[in-house]
Amino acid sequence: MIHLTIQGIEVVVEEGTTVLEAAQKAGIRIPTLCYHPDLKPFGSCGLCICKQEGSAKIIRACATPAAEGMRIITHDNELNEVRRTILELVMSTHPASCLTCVRNNKCELQKLCVEYGVREQPFETRIKTLPKDTSTKAIVLDPSKCIKCGRCVQVCQSLQGVYALEFIGRGDATQMCPAANLPLGDSPCIKCGQCAAHCPVGAIYEVDEGNVFIKEASDSEKVVAVQIAPAVRVALGEEFGFKPGELTTGKIYTALRRLGADYVFDTNFGADMTVMEEASELVGRVTKGGVLPQLTSCCPGWIEYVTKYYPDLIENLSSAKSPMMMQGAITKTYWAEKMKIDPSKVYSVAIMPCTAKKVEIHRDEHMRSSGYDDVDLVLTTRELARIIKQFGIDFASLPESQADSPIGEYSGASTIFGVTGGVMEAAVRTAYNQITGKDLSDPDIMTVRGNGSFRHGALDIEGKATVRFGVVHGMANAKQVLDEIREAKKKGTRAPYEFIEVMACRGGCIAGGGQPLGTDDEVRSKRTSGSYTDDKKSAVRCSHQNPSVKKAYEEYFGQPLSEKSHHLLHTEYKQVPVYKN
Repeated sequence: MIHLTIQGIEVVVEEGTTVLEAAQKAGIRIPTLCYHPDLKPFGSCGLCICKQEGSAKIIRACATPAAEGMRIITHDNELNEVRRTILELVMSTHPASCLTCVRNNKCELQKLCVEYGVREQPFETRIKTLPKDTSTKAIVLDPSKCIKCGRCVQVCQSLQGVYALEFIGRGDATQMCPAANLPLGDSPCIKCGQCAAHCPVGAIYEVDEGNVFIKEASDSEKVVAVQIAPAVRVALGEEFGFKPGELTTGKIYTALRRLGADYVFDTNFGADMTVMEEASELVGRVTKGGVLPQLTSCCPGWIEYVTKYYPDLIENLSSAKSPMMMQGAITKTYWAEKMKIDPSKVYSVAIMPCTAKKVEIHRDEHMRSSGYDDVDLVLTTRELARIIKQFGIDFASLPESQADSPIGEYSGASTIFGVTGGVMEAAVRTAYNQITGKDLSDPDIMTVRGNGSFRHGALDIEGKATVRFGVVHGMANAKQVLDEIREAKKKGTRAPYEFIEVMACRGGCIAGGGQPLGTDDEVRSKRTSGSYTDDKKSAVRCSHQNPSVKKAYEEYFGQPLSEKSHHLLHTEYKQVPVYKN
């Protein structure tokens, strides 16, 4: 343990703790722009400079380990003046277009300028007007607003291992841009949106389609059907003063109806259907001989990664569509037929925690299995929050309501889909039942839970089969596992797993690229806890127990992996070039 004094306050911290972290423990906030707890300290912005008594050296708190006996000054007149000057220099190259910026009132630079009283511009402005990159349907790059903090590059390269973003140039000419200075849509980008989630300003953000929803919802000729993803219910409330992880499911249903939705469904129903199909596929591969390990397929960022970087493992992917795409196809077929509604008039909207979902709905012809676009529009959690505010809805005071039947009912297994390990846990619960005809005495599979980069375990299914499973989140972490599978294939063997879940984002969908800003491990933990709470309080906790799912198979699909299921609920994958020509 290290003993030090920060701004006159004695602090005891573990060895290896930085001065910045020690100050936070003491209740002192040191300003930063380049620092993020998910990333290694970059030390580029200089705002976290501090003094050490007895030394003339100025330290950067984010990158300086605490040492025994340190006496740190974090705030005084001189440091405040230096920080104000740094902010003024940053603003001399940053557009003052706050009112029209998507990050207005949520911008870290704006907040610091207010705190430090930056009211004038003493330096000559040198703002470069650079074109926006709108080459993807998910992410917009606005390099004119980039402050060169390095967060996005670190996220893309270190956390995701994608290397779609980089710095080019030197000195004042340094610029953040897609790899090889290509349009983002032609780069290795997997559209996960983690760059946007970690950007402190408005240089990277999701494609905003809120006005499209407002227009379509007001069209009396259309039947607007909206689904919400598992992870949205534990995060949207943060935009309205709720704590991370607080369940606001019923309020979201009510809000969507007030925004003009004719029907409100839940993607969790689609998740239960995904479990039925994916678990059946796994059981078939295990008991009848098939390509193993089976890899999950519900995360579109992960799908784009594997089809670009590991096309030789495409045959390992489950053919099951994501819950969103299953829900969309079911809405325009099974549900539309039951309701005697012309599917051409159904406008299908999905509220998702993920920016890659905006691209998924256009991926290939399998996304039109109903004969129409199965999902017409995807809005992120952040977009929905902005629309609710635009309509003057007091979200906190909304009464709770229920999703519409029959494709709004869900099990506890489906609601944990948004958590790393949740897909695995849900599928194993049902696979056990499909093999034994019985349910697990305890549906909680603790070995798949947690934040470890790769977690693995095994479940003996009464001596009839053994499912060895793995859970990985974050693309950089997935690489090691995928390399193991690839190497085993080259040797004519296979990796020691039957089933592996992969999610592109750290923590899973609860920390997706479209979730409320400010996500760190503490927030991830609270959102995860909220998801497990929803599971625990559910009337049924396994997908195969969902009465509406049973009815859908009885009335329409027949059984998992049937011909109709394959047509509507399954897909195929093709190799995608890392760089487009």
